[in-house]
Amino acid sequence: MKLQNDTVLITGGSSGIGLEFGKVLLQCGNKVIICGRSAEKLEEAKRLHPGFITYVCDLSDSSQCLDFAIKITKNHPELNVLVNNAAIVHRTTFADDPESIDKLVAELQTNLIAPVRLIHQLIPLLGKNRNAAIVNITTGLVYVPRALYPFYNATKAALHSFTQVLRLQLKEKPIQVSEVMFPAVDTPWHQGNPPKIAVPVSKAVTEMIRGLKQDKPEIRVGGAKMLYLISRIAPGFALKKVNALE
Repeated sequence: MKLQNDTVLITGGSSGIGLEFGKVLLQCGNKVIICGRSAEKLEEAKRLHPGFITYVCDLSDSSQCLDFAIKITKNHPELNVLVNNAAIVHRTTFADDPESIDKLVAELQTNLIAPVRLIHQLIPLLGKNRNAAIVNITTGLVYVPRALYPFYNATKAALHSFTQVLRLQLKEKPIQVSEVMFPAVDTPWHQGNPPKIAVPVSKAVTEMIRGLKQDKPEIRVGGAKMLYLISRIAPGFALKKVNALE
């Protein structure tokens, strides 16, 4: 993946990893489109980085997602890179929370169904353009779940599995499929309370870009590498360590 003179769509691009990645891509001469649910956050991102092209869209809403894909196809026919970054999380105790199922559905819609739907809608466009790529953002927790996030782990594990299948099914098409597994990263996703092991967002994105430029199909950033290895060697120990983090 060159990541130069590309047209890149980043979902969830108004903050955190998406914003940092988009900022770096702009500096490298790419056209960067970001979308998000908050018009205010998108406006602020564009104020700080005027090169961004912004769209307000709640991708968990099927009709909004489909309309968005139509707009992208019409307005940006040169699109060649899709980055599925948007995600939500609920910290809850499943058995004690009367809203558990509603929270599960919300996470499934945003973290799994939305990226799959967007990929399905945009594959015909991506397939027409050179250096086409799909990048799905997941987490080291696809290997070892954390009890704080009863649904987030599962939705990202499902996206990990889907990404592996998608890569196999598209092997005859000119579309590269990559997955980036992040460790804890110091972003607004943690709502002001990141774990002590969280890495700076700039460092995480730098490692991500290095892996993408090397055309790695699976990029394990920072601690996600170690978590992957430990989960294979001593899964019980890995589960205990992940759930002992502060």
